[in-house]
Amino acid sequence: MNRENKRKQYDKHYYRHNPCNESFTCKNCGRLCVPEGAGSDHRNHCPNCLVSLHLDIEPGDREADCGGQMEPIAVWVRKHGEWAIVHRCRMCGWISSNRVAADDNPMKLMSIAMRPLTNPPFPLERIEELTALMGGAGTMS
Repeated sequence: MNRENKRKQYDKHYYRHNPCNESFTCKNCGRLCVPEGAGSDHRNHCPNCLVSLHLDIEPGDREADCGGQMEPIAVWVRKHGEWAIVHRCRMCGWISSNRVAADDNPMKLMSIAMRPLTNPPFPLERIEELTALMGGAGTMS
């Protein structure tokens, strides 16, 4: 085992400070994910289906014992306009946020962003009634 591989294995925060230049196969869709094209030194999810693996507790520490698939459940915009994906582990429910990579599937990102609008938590047929209950005019014009 060379010195660099030994550091990866034993250094708790190795991937926080060093680029992750390893390719991997997505456990969800089977696509080969390469570090080139991500726009950063850290590829942590599949650019096709946006699924990640639950490997970290803190970014780069590789201390999570779960190893479950992290499904994308939402997107949000950080304070400087950078988009991030919110992932939830299918096994343990852990929630984390990862920045969007340059080569991520834009249609998948937009479908996740539009989910609250296309599937609201209330029936659209009752929007007038709900508006009236909140003190609005109660009519749509």
